[in-house]
Amino acid sequence: MKTPKSILEKINQRKSENAFRVLMVQGNKVDFFSNDYLGASKIPFEGQMNYGSTGSRLISGNSKYTERLESYLAGFYQQESGLLFNSGYDANLSIFSCIPQRGDTIIYDELVHASIRDGIRLSLARSYSFRHNDLDDLKSKIEQADGTIYIAVESIYSMDGDEAPLELLCELCEAKNRYLIVDEAHSGGLYGDGGNGLVSEKLLDQEVFCKLITFGKAYGSHGALVLSSKDVRDYLVNFARPFIYSTAPSFHAQERIEFVVNHVAHMDTERKKLRENILYFKSKLHELNLKFVESDSPIQCILISGNDEVKYAADKILNAGFAVKAILSPTVPKGEERIRICLHSYNSKPEIDGLLNCLK
Repeated sequence: MKTPKSILEKINQRKSENAFRVLMVQGNKVDFFSNDYLGASKIPFEGQMNYGSTGSRLISGNSKYTERLESYLAGFYQQESGLLFNSGYDANLSIFSCIPQRGDTIIYDELVHASIRDGIRLSLARSYSFRHNDLDDLKSKIEQADGTIYIAVESIYSMDGDEAPLELLCELCEAKNRYLIVDEAHSGGLYGDGGNGLVSEKLLDQEVFCKLITFGKAYGSHGALVLSSKDVRDYLVNFARPFIYSTAPSFHAQERIEFVVNHVAHMDTERKKLRENILYFKSKLHELNLKFVESDSPIQCILISGNDEVKYAADKILNAGFAVKAILSPTVPKGEERIRICLHSYNSKPEIDGLLNCLK
């Protein structure tokens, strides 16, 4: 079968830049690269509803169970309403492609996830990025904005692992026609009461227009939940194309979500152990002469400039038995390539020492 020349050229360009991605199975290595921060993916689960959903929610895929689950989860995450999606990507695509209208403005942190950026590309609203966590730059962009202003951030950033200044962002959004949207993909399950997220931990739920919890990170499952007012939920049901035209999550997947949310809510011991591992890792990291991103979350990044150099370092660590991931440009800007390390409650101190010894 023939392949278009343009596709082959793009592939060859990636290879020439040593930025070509391949799928790999890491095998039996110590996990320092998954998002399974609490080990929830390993919790055995036997659902009672092992059948599919049969269609989109607007046709045959809706049920009393689904609506009860959404209502229950909305209460747990301190919001009026919730709407289930197949993934965080679908959820962000829905939020940003259909809520901001022509004449409105989206202002987003330059480090937000690709799913937010892709949703913005589909929107009719104008958009600007602001420098990462730079409120002065954000204020200057607000001065350029028209219409209703939507500000998009992550509570914990997936590539740097640092935290958004949520309290200050909420103060900025007290003004008329400013609405804050928070992606909590990497804080759900880890922060707040029983893992209900950083927004809830900081008592900011009434200040946030919309937030997103995903179940594929600390919850070790799959799917996502958009949390908002009932009006926003109704709007998404009517206008969010990824929701309208996708088969609903299977009932088995929904039952798994309910199970893991309830289970993770009681994993205080694991959350405490994770915090201890973060503190231990950081104390040891500061002893090494390495360039790194300051972070108090499970996401820790060692900066090694250049795709060749960072891939060499990652291969060295992998060969020593530790599963890590080299993050290459263009995923991150050139010069900011990195080893992305994810810490977990189940990592031991000797394992952390062994990993860091590879970086000396």
